[in-house]
Amino acid sequence: MEAIERAASVRYTDADGLADALRGADALFVYDFVSPAVPGAWHAADRLRWLHIASAGVDPVMFDGLRDSDVVLTNSRGVFDGPIAEYVLGVVLAFAKDFAGSLRLQDQHRWQHRETERVAGRPVLVVGTGPIGRATARLLRAAGLRVTGAGRRARDDDPDFGTVVPTEALTEHLPGYDFVVAVAPLTGATRHLFDARTLGAMRPGARFVNVGRGELVVTDDLIEVLRSGHLGGAALDVFETEPLPADSPLWTMENVVLTPHMSGDIVGWRNALVEVFADNFARWVDGRPLRNVVDKRLGYVPSPVT
Repeated sequence: MEAIERAASVRYTDADGLADALRGADALFVYDFVSPAVPGAWHAADRLRWLHIASAGVDPVMFDGLRDSDVVLTNSRGVFDGPIAEYVLGVVLAFAKDFAGSLRLQDQHRWQHRETERVAGRPVLVVGTGPIGRATARLLRAAGLRVTGAGRRARDDDPDFGTVVPTEALTEHLPGYDFVVAVAPLTGATRHLFDARTLGAMRPGARFVNVGRGELVVTDDLIEVLRSGHLGGAALDVFETEPLPADSPLWTMENVVLTPHMSGDIVGWRNALVEVFADNFARWVDGRPLRNVVDKRLGYVPSPVT
């Protein structure tokens, strides 16, 4: 932030002081990207022209006051694409090779030979065709999986997915895949996209991975589908309630891998988020076009291919 401090008057604040800090401010950098503080302090944004959030998802700041204003919204798209793709490949391999089972047996000092699965040739559906979904598709394809995307518009000529099926017909397509990866942004159309109906439509024994937003999934429905044995497992990095409550049944399910919203958090990620803002700040001061401008109607940055 040193270069920005030399060029502007910078006010640092926590959630409690946000309203006071917003008065007279031209730009707001929401570094705490899970904070719900912005809507409550919005009445004090008397001069604000630009809001940048240090995440790819913008749902914490997508409220009517911002949508209806002239304030430009940008995000930190690009920082997490590769790391999250690596996480997805890691959990796909962990399921196929039963690493969790091996660790349990190791803890018990038990020598138990088993057979594991190949991933090459297995079909996977990536729900969400933005940059994170595309990075995921490329890495999974490199590992030999057969990748299809699910997005707003169906097509057969996508450069990363090949075929993209329409999200609105998701239930119709889910039975064809061994792995389903949720990376979609949280919008009105995707909230609770994975409920009892869609999860139940998945192929018996399929594995579900959520690295998008917790609210994409109805948690109680997922728990019931896992308990029934219909799904082979789930890898969950995001949850409807975070931190995940200590009494959640998900903690003790042997076929569930849990991580605390860290799939994209590699060493140096905090600095990378500030660098994205600093680059956009320089563009803003110079009057150049900003990177990662969010369409406030859609709730994400439109891609050249949607």
